[in-house]
Amino acid sequence: MIDRGQPPAWGNLTGPLVIDCCITMSWCFVDEFNAEAATLLRLLPASEAFVPSHWPLEMAHVLLKGERRGRISRSEADRFLALLGSLPITVDEEPMIDTFPRVLDLARTHGLSSYDAAYLECALRRNLPLATLDAKLRAAAHAVGVPLFEAPEGLPGDDGNPEQGGTP
Repeated sequence: MIDRGQPPAWGNLTGPLVIDCCITMSWCFVDEFNAEAATLLRLLPASEAFVPSHWPLEMAHVLLKGERRGRISRSEADRFLALLGSLPITVDEEPMIDTFPRVLDLARTHGLSSYDAAYLECALRRNLPLATLDAKLRAAAHAVGVPLFEAPEGLPGDDGNPEQGGTP
């Protein structure tokens, strides 16, 4: 697991955003390290992230799969859950039954899974940027005019080394 370490004193997100499971899980699995995701993790405590209501179940699914495949131990998963609990992540309270038609339409139009379409719908409805590492979801966001989180260039420790600023 990547530890968020100390956020740069001068680094800050400009406002809230929507984050997906893909970018979040890159904080958990060292072999999925991504410098942009690591930067987001360090900057997030000074901002706020929103996730659709299915996010906790999707996270649990990935963690359980990781445990069963030996990618992560139960104690590492528990540590990761504690990290997530310390971050300003808000589960969107819009009832899924209300978002279902828009999610289905976005999934059909852009060839997305319903899970990924839910992140896009949340970003659209809230008029927020989206943070994802998924290429198909990034393309769909671009197509509908949803801005994507881009890590500020030149932040210290963003040299592609998962050991920077913390431990896996």
